[in-house]
Amino acid sequence: MLDYSDRGKQPVVEDIEALTLENENYRTTIWTGDKLQVTVMAIQPGDDIGLEIHHGIDQFLRIESGTGVCKMGLSKENLSFEKPVKADDAIFVPADTWHNVENTGDQILKLYTIYAGPDHVKGTVHPTHEDARNDPNED
Repeated sequence: MLDYSDRGKQPVVEDIEALTLENENYRTTIWTGDKLQVTVMAIQPGDDIGLEIHHGIDQFLRIESGTGVCKMGLSKENLSFEKPVKADDAIFVPADTWHNVENTGDQILKLYTIYAGPDHVKGTVHPTHEDARNDPNED
């Protein structure tokens, strides 16, 4: 049985691929430390992560399954970087960069992301994208 509790600041060894592929929530925070946070995500077909920026926080995303498109830029009106993404691709988002990942396929886009440092409240779980949009702790 996979453990989706946020066990941040504890030593943990996990099968990140299994955690990512079995996750059914839009976002589940699985580890929050002082300088690093890991979440797993399931983006429904036609949905996206949501255009966002993390001030002072670099971000790494790895696609485990599905297809999509990654867009980035220095302003939300000018996303000059656009690349298709698929399973096994890694996305590197510099701090202070607007970005979004859209699911353009017909299967759920499964990915995990690492924030350096944390961006969400420890233990955050958003079953749906709508839950994330309505969370008062989110930007």
